[in-house]
Amino acid sequence: MSIPIENIEKVLKQHKLSMDDYAHIKKILSREPNLVEIGIFSAMWSEHCSYKSSKVHLNGFPTKAPWVIQGPGENAGVIDIGGGYAAVFKMESHNHPSFIEPYQGAATGVGGIMRDVFTMGARPIANLNALRFGNVLNKDDISAHQRYLVRGVVAGIGGYGNCMGVPTIGGETSFDECYNGNILVNAFTLGLAKSDEIFYGRAEGIGNPVIYVGSKTGRDGLGGAVMSSDSFTEASKSLRPTVQVGDPFTEKLLLEACLELFKTDYVVGIQDMGAAGLTSSSFEMAGRSGSGMIMHLDKVPAREEGMTPYEFMLSESQERMLICARKGTEQAIIDIFEKWDLDCAVIGEVTATGNMELFWHGEKCADVPVDPVSEEAPMLNRPMSRPIYLDTIANITLKNFDAIDNQTAFEKLISSMEVVDKGWIYQQYDSMVQASTVKKGGELDASVIRIKETGVALAMSADCNVRYCYIDPKAGAAAAVIESGRNVAMSGATPKAITDCLNYGNPENPEVMWQFAQGCLGIKEACIELNTPVIGGNVSLYNETNGKSVFPTPAIAMVGVNEDQHKVLLSTFQKEGNTLYLIGESKSEFGGSLYMKELYATVAGTIPTIDYTLERVLWNLVIEANKKGLLASAKDCSSGGVAIALAKMACVSGKGIKATMNVTDTRDIFAESMSRAIIEVAPENCTAFEAMLGDLKSQKIGTIGGNMFTLNDVNMNLSDMQSVYYNTFKQVIEGDL
Repeated sequence: MSIPIENIEKVLKQHKLSMDDYAHIKKILSREPNLVEIGIFSAMWSEHCSYKSSKVHLNGFPTKAPWVIQGPGENAGVIDIGGGYAAVFKMESHNHPSFIEPYQGAATGVGGIMRDVFTMGARPIANLNALRFGNVLNKDDISAHQRYLVRGVVAGIGGYGNCMGVPTIGGETSFDECYNGNILVNAFTLGLAKSDEIFYGRAEGIGNPVIYVGSKTGRDGLGGAVMSSDSFTEASKSLRPTVQVGDPFTEKLLLEACLELFKTDYVVGIQDMGAAGLTSSSFEMAGRSGSGMIMHLDKVPAREEGMTPYEFMLSESQERMLICARKGTEQAIIDIFEKWDLDCAVIGEVTATGNMELFWHGEKCADVPVDPVSEEAPMLNRPMSRPIYLDTIANITLKNFDAIDNQTAFEKLISSMEVVDKGWIYQQYDSMVQASTVKKGGELDASVIRIKETGVALAMSADCNVRYCYIDPKAGAAAAVIESGRNVAMSGATPKAITDCLNYGNPENPEVMWQFAQGCLGIKEACIELNTPVIGGNVSLYNETNGKSVFPTPAIAMVGVNEDQHKVLLSTFQKEGNTLYLIGESKSEFGGSLYMKELYATVAGTIPTIDYTLERVLWNLVIEANKKGLLASAKDCSSGGVAIALAKMACVSGKGIKATMNVTDTRDIFAESMSRAIIEVAPENCTAFEAMLGDLKSQKIGTIGGNMFTLNDVNMNLSDMQSVYYNTFKQVIEGDL
């Protein structure tokens, strides 16, 4: 079994292992490892699987609340939504694969996150995504390639999600030069299950069979977890073989077969084969239960001839699951999966040894203690240092730039890629399949689905202002939690919990590690203050190309519950003649603003003030006033300030407004002070609504109606504004075609 490895230094380098790691492995095994074992340790100790650089900073996240059924540590998090049902959700990254091969990278990201959810026993009922691309506006090769990536990623997401019959109901797409060499593709799935029928990834019960189900195993995706744990260079273009190839039709069969299986009592535990494939699924299942496992790799269904034990263990072929079943149910399980035309094979059993014993045609080819693989993975406390750039940008304000009149500024902002409608994207996604979507992409702020079984609605929103995270990594991460919660609250739902996807640069850079640590502190602080625990998530590091890291991008997906699906609050103007209120205090806060970025090509300044108490008061006002039927619509104020919030509401609703906002500086219509919202109220409800305001700052700013958009000294014909808002994105992205 243990054949000495020649050129060990070269082999270790290929597997991203150090000589210290090698010494540690020899100590664990009490002998020299063979190549299969080196591959196992490489995958399980990779950044992607072990979280070795990030784990020390993730400790302390708030993860508990009365409504949390399952927090971090399983395939997905679970919250109780009442009526005997639970929402199961998670967000994960597929950044590196999507940059190398955009269609398959994005498609398999969607497939993987859906498997994480349905392996818990939940039927996926909604998808979101958070996408970050580089500059798409120029006529150079970089922008042309970014437009190609946008087209490929969106096609991949739609191609997989649509075939699965799961609606993609919203998300977020933004653009910045920092992503020119490393795009971010974060996928979110939410599923529905009965709260007492959740399945977990465990392998226990001595002698219980271990069963492989789904697609056959090929060589695609070999080394994917290790590839995702390194930075990009020019050589990365050769990494296409490490990108998995997905088949949504097979995954649809796998979903239905698993859901049929879950109606029985055959399953002890079940795990998706994601990153590191059969290695991670088997070690995680055995590790959670303190068990051992025997697996016969020659019994694994193979798609290609001549595959080796090493390839079987590290392939990341898609649409595969590993099941620990009750002894004696093997044939019944095989019958279910064969009915759905899927491969199913008993490949091993649970043991009491605590070791993973792998066999190849009867001969042992690996023998590794399970516990040390996860428990003794390197846990690094990497050096950190506050980035020098923060000192150079902190004191930059609008006073550093020549003034631009508001009309010119507005026309620039309303046509910016961040603001314009992304219909070109969301129209490629089926948002209405399953017939439960109440509020979808393009309808602003949170997306909403109804739960037919109980009468509640679930609101969800994915958010992160990366400019804030660049100028203040801690407060920027907190602001992402705040904005996602505010978007959910603006729909009338109570924010309940988050999942996150923490996308950062190279952790070997002390400044990047400092940004990451600060981001974690910001998320912890915000989630504690807002009572929205973290129930799962994902860390993606090494988002760097040729030494240039992306901005800190801690994407946050918030889920909230509205107890009455008939009282979902919309985010666009509903009726001419209704009154508009601006709730919250407006200050001249432009740090990290869209205004500064678009008009002066600068990301700098001091982030707007965060006040958690004010934020909760605003959320509660909207939620309670909506319960009383006093509100017609509500939208948060974020990028671009009040001017852009009102403009979006006008464009989507097709209704003009005449509004006047009290300001200290005329440019404050674009300021980005937090804890603010635009609220639409029918005239007959204004008195009752105003009685609920308490000490909240507010001002009546205008009335809905007409065919003009007017706010202070900004005027634009509504149809002209809509033309810009709805046509710009397609013109840019299809400019090469």
